[in-house]
Amino acid sequence: MATVELRFSALPEHVRTARLVAAAVARRAGVDEAVLDEVRLAVGEACSRAVGLHQAGGISAPVKVLLIEEEKQFSIEVGDEAPHAVPGGSGSASGSGGDAEVEEDQMGLAVISGLVDDVEVSAGEHGGSIRMRWPTTPPPTEID
Repeated sequence: MATVELRFSALPEHVRTARLVAAAVARRAGVDEAVLDEVRLAVGEACSRAVGLHQAGGISAPVKVLLIEEEKQFSIEVGDEAPHAVPGGSGSASGSGGDAEVEEDQMGLAVISGLVDDVEVSAGEHGGSIRMRWPTTPPPTEID
């Protein structure tokens, strides 16, 4: 299992770099060429979401992206350190503007779910992550 870890300051200008790295590693891992645009878009959306959460919460910690190549799948995990409201809790922890932020967050998650078939979202008071998975095809073997 090969893993590439990328950490970047929570600034919007770094999201493009994360998208490019994710697409390059996905291609090398064997993700179908036809799916690479979806990988780029999903990673961009997840990273933009994490950057927004860090900036809104005044969090200086970097956004963390793990690119994991396994035997028959490739996964990307985008992590943030922003405290999230626990499901079933009493609304947003941010106070004013909370409803708009929650709606924007849900819209971003909906976009990711529309792009990726296998998505796991986890969130808690110490941060959250979005894990996305794609199948890979092994490189063709040469026959002499």
